[in-house]
Amino acid sequence: MRITVIGATGHIGTWLVPRLVRAGHSVVTVSRGDREPYHPSSEWDSVERVTIDRSRAEREGSFGQSITDMEAEAVIDLICFDRASASHLVDALRSQVKHFIHCGTLWVHGVPRTRPYDETAPREPFGEYGIRKAEIENYLLDQSSHGFPATILHPGHITGPGWDPINPAGNLSRNVFERLAYGETVDLPDDGLATLQHVHADDVAQAFELAVAQPHKSIGQSFHVAAREPVTMRSYAETVASWFGHRAHLEFLPWEEWQRDKNARAVELTHDHMTHSPCASIAKAEQILGFKPRYSAVDAVRDALTEM
Repeated sequence: MRITVIGATGHIGTWLVPRLVRAGHSVVTVSRGDREPYHPSSEWDSVERVTIDRSRAEREGSFGQSITDMEAEAVIDLICFDRASASHLVDALRSQVKHFIHCGTLWVHGVPRTRPYDETAPREPFGEYGIRKAEIENYLLDQSSHGFPATILHPGHITGPGWDPINPAGNLSRNVFERLAYGETVDLPDDGLATLQHVHADDVAQAFELAVAQPHKSIGQSFHVAAREPVTMRSYAETVASWFGHRAHLEFLPWEEWQRDKNARAVELTHDHMTHSPCASIAKAEQILGFKPRYSAVDAVRDALTEM
């Protein structure tokens, strides 16, 4: 097929575009600037690249028409963050596209009521990101029930070579990894039993490729895309330390005490990840799409750390 990938040089697109080319598809990539993908690949030589500032084009009302003019049979949207943006694109593509695949997030579920939880779990998101993604999912599934061919994939914490993974304290500070690498003490909030559920970007790309190849199975559906099992902050820290030949030296502090000497962004991220504490089942994606993640949660992080 001819496929347009919006947000093609980011985390997922870096791995997805070469997969689509290898599968024999003709790919048009849409990016805001001229940034290269995280990793060079010969498959990019056969890709048609288009530069569009999505925010500006949407304000001008031209983005949907620009995507429509590419005459793709399938459109993959990796960077849609509010319903207005989604509806603008859907309205433009309604009579043309055969398959539309949106990148969501596990955050649509909010705080888990049960563990593990599947795609039927309630949508009770909190925070702007989760709320907006849940609104997009609800809109696309409603559109799908009226004939628009939409699929939604909900990744966990995307990681892999090229960017920093969420660390065992639930934020992006490299210092946590450095202290574990040198055998130094790391303090974790509460009892360290909150969970994180990373997923390697190439495993997410695999799920998108599978959805593209099986529209009859994926249209009108949402799928969790993550490592098979989450990892507790404590176990994660212990595993990272072991990679460097150390036993983890961990100190567990009550939340109020833990956050005192941390910067505001780190505190915000840690609180967000602890509250969500994801434990999503990927059984539906495995059974319907044949999704087989190559990486466990910690293996995905290790691949990212190797490059760091």
